[in-house]
Amino acid sequence: MESSVPEGFLKDVKSAFERYRLVLVHGGGKIVTNLAGRLGKEQKFVTSPQGFRSRYTDRETMEIYVMGMAGIANKGLVSALAGHGIPAVGISGLDGPLIRARRKKDLIIVDERGRKKRIDGGYTGTIVEVDPKLPRALLDGGFLPVVAPLAIGEGSELLNVDGDRAAAQIAGAMGADVLVLLTDVEGLILDGELVAKLSKDEAEAILGKVGPGMITKVHAAIQAIERGVGKVVIGSGQEPEPIRSAVDLGMGTVISR
Repeated sequence: MESSVPEGFLKDVKSAFERYRLVLVHGGGKIVTNLAGRLGKEQKFVTSPQGFRSRYTDRETMEIYVMGMAGIANKGLVSALAGHGIPAVGISGLDGPLIRARRKKDLIIVDERGRKKRIDGGYTGTIVEVDPKLPRALLDGGFLPVVAPLAIGEGSELLNVDGDRAAAQIAGAMGADVLVLLTDVEGLILDGELVAKLSKDEAEAILGKVGPGMITKVHAAIQAIERGVGKVVIGSGQEPEPIRSAVDLGMGTVISR
């Protein structure tokens, strides 16, 4: 399988890994959706009353999610990093276990007519605990942890957890100075303009104005700050050097205490 990871990103990760204790938490929603299509499983996406959009994860979708995230996405990224001389180790939130979550019994969603509905929670989880021993051990051994956003439930079931929130929780548990959340735009855009800086309180105040494509990242940033992370940068993964642009140049939206 050929890597689709941009060359600039791989070089940027190598540079950052040489300077910082770096952990990568990746997404892979498109990979999961494409895999589900090839397997003939139609995917359903739901929106909460607060505007959070997510994949509805029934048992079959959960199995496909594990294949796509912990398999294709994770190992594809590890392979690409290894090709650039980076000693990456692919893990998921199940390993260790790194991430424990509580299975949601039900979900409140908004249907196409704008009405609220209660549906079964499926295999979606709310993160309740992160144990950073495994990524710390890998870092201490000179390896780059690459984490797929999966969690183990209270009944040892596999659960789907949001990648941005997983990154926020891991950053908090590890005492990170900076969390970088990469997206496909330059940062948080409100009224057509980039918001360069926000405090945590200001970020909470504008949540209702943030669209479904960005609200999860802003909410994850707030969670990270609440858990002790120094600052969060929401920046563009399309930049030639996205990590350097966010951390060293302050490009994107910076959310801090």
